[in-house]
Order: sequence, then C-alpha cells, then structure tokens
Amino acid sequence: MQISGQPRVLVIGAGLAGSDAAMYLARRDVDVILLESKTVRLNPAQKNPNFGELVCTNSLKSLDPYSAHGLLKAEMKAFDSFILEVAERNAVPAGDALAVDRDKFAAEITEKLRAHPRITVVDREAHDPEALRIEYGCQYVIVATGPLTTKTLEDWILREISSDDFYFYDAIAPVVDADTLDLSKMYFKDRHKSMEEGGDYLNAPMTKEQYYAFVDELARAEKVPPKTFEDWKFFESCLPIDLMAERGPDTARFSCMKPVGLEPDINGKWPFAVVQLRKENLLGSAYNLVGFQTRLTYKEQVRVFRMIPGLEEASFIHLGSCHRNSFLNARKLLDFDLRSKAHPAIYFAGQITGVEGYTESASMGLYVAFQVLRRIGGEEPLRFPVETAFGALVNYIMTIEKPCPSNINFGLLPSVPFTREQKRAGGKKLKKELVARRAQEVFQSFQSSLR
Repeated sequence: MQISGQPRVLVIGAGLAGSDAAMYLARRDVDVILLESKTVRLNPAQKNPNFGELVCTNSLKSLDPYSAHGLLKAEMKAFDSFILEVAERNAVPAGDALAVDRDKFAAEITEKLRAHPRITVVDREAHDPEALRIEYGCQYVIVATGPLTTKTLEDWILREISSDDFYFYDAIAPVVDADTLDLSKMYFKDRHKSMEEGGDYLNAPMTKEQYYAFVDELARAEKVPPKTFEDWKFFESCLPIDLMAERGPDTARFSCMKPVGLEPDINGKWPFAVVQLRKENLLGSAYNLVGFQTRLTYKEQVRVFRMIPGLEEASFIHLGSCHRNSFLNARKLLDFDLRSKAHPAIYFAGQITGVEGYTESASMGLYVAFQVLRRIGGEEPLRFPVETAFGALVNYIMTIEKPCPSNINFGLLPSVPFTREQKRAGGKKLKKELVARRAQEVFQSFQSSLR
C-alpha cells in the first residue's frame, strides 16, 4: 500500500516504550495512531486504565551520572525523553535514585498523550499489526506491547514472527500502609550516608536470629503454583524473595537485604540484615518493600512479611504477584534497528525486544522512533556506538546467543585500558568512572554528528 502526504505511524501499546516513541514522533510532526487495549481489558498485572503504568516498583533507578542507569538517563534526555520529563515532575524522595508517585506519573502521561494534536488514541486490542497498519493508513508500525502482550497479538507474533518459546516470569513487590508501621523499630537512612543526614529509605533492621527465622519461613511458605503448562523462568536481576530463600539462607542477605552502608541503626546496633522500604508517593502514605517480589500466596505474604520488625501490624494496600513476560529473540528475528526481518514495515520496541527495566524499555522506544523517523525522511538506519548506553543495550540483545533479558549495566559496555597503578588507586569504582566518562564523550560526539 502506498502512503502519500502526511507521514503516519501506528504505535501499539502505551506503556513506557510506546509512550516515549509516540511523543518523540509527534513532536517531530509525524501523525501517530496510538492503540491501547487497557480501557478494553486490563491484564493480570495492571491496576488502572492509565498509560505508562509502573506495575513492579516505582523506582527508575540511579541518577548518578557515573552509574550505568545514570548514563542511560542522560542519553534519553538528549533524545527528548517524554517519560523522563514526566518522571522528574512526579518524583518522590529516593536518595540517589529517581522514584515516582506512580499514580500521578501515569495520569500525566495519559493526559499529555491524549491531548497532543498529532496523536490519535484508539482504545482497541491489537490482533494483526500488518492489517492494522493498512486499516489506519500508516507507513510503519511500532509494536511496544511490553512483556505482557495480549493473547491475540502473541498468537500473531508466534505465527508470523517467531515460533520459539519466548517468555520469562517477573514478580511484583507488595505495598504497605504507612500508618500501620511501627516506626519505633525502624529508621530512615540511605546507604553510605550518616544518620544525621537522614534518608529517603525506611529501614527495618534484623538480628541474626530474626533474619534466619524469616528466610526459613520464606522458603517453607506456600507459593502460587505454576500452571501445568508453565515452567518458572525468572530474571536473575529480579528474583522473587522467596526464591532467594530457597537458593540458600544467606542469598537475600547479600542481595536486597544486605546491611552494607546502613549500620549502625539509631540505637547504635549493627543489623545482621535490613529490609528497605521506599515511598510510593510524596505524602509518604504508602511504602513498597524494595526487592520483595514474591510468588507467595496472599495469605502467606501477610503472615511472613509481618515477621519483619515494624510490620507486625502492617496493612497491605496491595500484595505481590507473579506474571508471565514475553520476549522476542531479537538476534534471530530483528535487524539492528529493531525492524522485523519478516515484516519490514513493523518494528518492535521496549521490553518485548529483550531488555529489562523501566528506563531500558523507554529508551528502546526512543531508539526505534529515531530509526523510524530516519526511514520516513528517506535516510538509512543508524548504528549507535557500542560505547554508549543506547548502543550497548542494542548490541546486547542483537548478539546474545540465547535470549536473557538484561538491565543496563557496565558489563554491557566495552572495557577500558586499566593500569595496575589505577587499579591500586581506585579499583572498580575508578574503572566504572572511566567507562562512564568515555561513554559520555562518545555519545556527545555521536549526537553532534546528527545535527
């Protein structure tokens, strides 16, 4: 089908990737048809019909410019990220991280997208992207349906794009009512900061006896079983807390429950382990349990999590759950600009491509929108330097032999020359800083070449 006149792109899915892609194109005078099925039917992990809903945690990770997540955010800002703009306007205290009031965040994303003159929102479930492209008179389609793609669209992908099994499981952490916490057993402190500086994280310290009793109950507690046709496959970077307990009694203590940088507590005692809670909103009326994704049944969550000091009488605003996530084998099925090899007018963006995390998902929406805009303008797609955060993410999903969703991390970026003297002087911290500085320089040079 020949498209003439004003360029038009169909974006399927108004999550983080779809929202950033839609706004990027609309701001550059491309008409966007934004298809979203939430108002038709919510999937099991969704709670409300707003776009850009954060279903797991309310944290978009570190703002430190010398961290991998900080690098990615800086590059996203340079590409005019709508998602980061809204996140910053709806931020809640979270130390060096960017966390948001998830309800206000999603509400603003929805309002801005629906109000944009270049964006037409269609409340409809997608079934066949190619047929929808023709129906709406679009040149290209961006499928940004995330890891919780609807069954009808998943069936089309399996039939037309991939016959492979493409799924992992993810889990959601519970949220508690702040008024039901016993603050006399808890204290505010961020990692590696003094007690006098206070902090945005609420900490529940545990003694050795309390910790081992807790993880023992986590391991023994009743879990929601997988369906007969399912096999649990989890991200190593987002394991359920109960699975950590099953792997070994000290696993959680060296992960989300590590006491590093948090001792001593307000009474001068050194905790054996710590549970951290982070504000859900600016009012501080609700807190989520950091890193406490879980497979436990609702009844067992209440019983076991009330063993945490300060949570003995806790009221849970919502409890954790586990859900299936779908991912493509990008290396096998997509070109480097994330265009389908089988259907050249169709692109995939966000978590479905094999990245993991909120900002990672949104960044891939920006990346694909950038490449689509080049196609519309008659230009060839452009490879991003692998030394940059964008380039490293794309390189990872396009080269990993067996799909394994990943967050942005320094392991994805090429290493830098590191002398023995530098290692003695600064160790891993200095090495990361050198990688970060190189990434910043390479990205600035790359961005300048686009002007």
